[in-house]
Amino acid sequence: MRHDIEPNERAFSSKAVADELGIATTTVRKYGQILERNGYEFFKDGDRRIFVRSDIKALIAIRDTAKNRDDTAIEIVAQQKERLEEKQEAMETKPATQDTYDFSLQDPNQLHEFIKFLSSELAATREMNVQLQNDMSHLKSTVSQLQQDHHVISSGVGNFSQKTNTKIEKLVEQQQNHYEQLLEQEKQKSELLQEEIKQMREEQQKEWRVQNDFNKQLQESFQKPKGFWESLFSVFRK
Repeated sequence: MRHDIEPNERAFSSKAVADELGIATTTVRKYGQILERNGYEFFKDGDRRIFVRSDIKALIAIRDTAKNRDDTAIEIVAQQKERLEEKQEAMETKPATQDTYDFSLQDPNQLHEFIKFLSSELAATREMNVQLQNDMSHLKSTVSQLQQDHHVISSGVGNFSQKTNTKIEKLVEQQQNHYEQLLEQEKQKSELLQEEIKQMREEQQKEWRVQNDFNKQLQESFQKPKGFWESLFSVFRK
């Protein structure tokens, strides 16, 4: 089992490693599988790999190798085993030291300082919680306002659309009425014109009949044996 993690050492997820190395998350898993099947050990949270800086260096070596990746993985595993053995030996030879944490709690002054530290941390935590609650309240207010604005905008758009449709329908109706009025006026003018034409034709026919009657009488007068002038005068006396 690995025991080479350093104090306060940062842990990386597969996605964070992928972003740092400029490769896909699936590629990170692929390289990890190559290392594991050759004996490499990762820190794990269940089935999920947890990467530290030494693991990232191993992945970079797999990515950049010009040799077969399994051969490179074997070399990396040998280096890891050597490093873990040296770490284990160092831990076994390190002299045992008294637990300074427990010792400090037995000192009244140290205990007082520790309580002050915890009190300040608790106050800071409470202040942070209050700030978070305020932020959540502000966020809820913002979301509520956005929802109201969305409702107002939606209602405004709907009302505008309805008003526009009403205006268009009214305009179409006005145009239709105007067209029907013009059509009726033209129809009346046409009827009047036809009536005038009819009257003119009747008057013309009447004049033609009068003229025909006159011509006929004149012709008959010239054909009778009585005197010419008497016949002519008789026609005009009628």
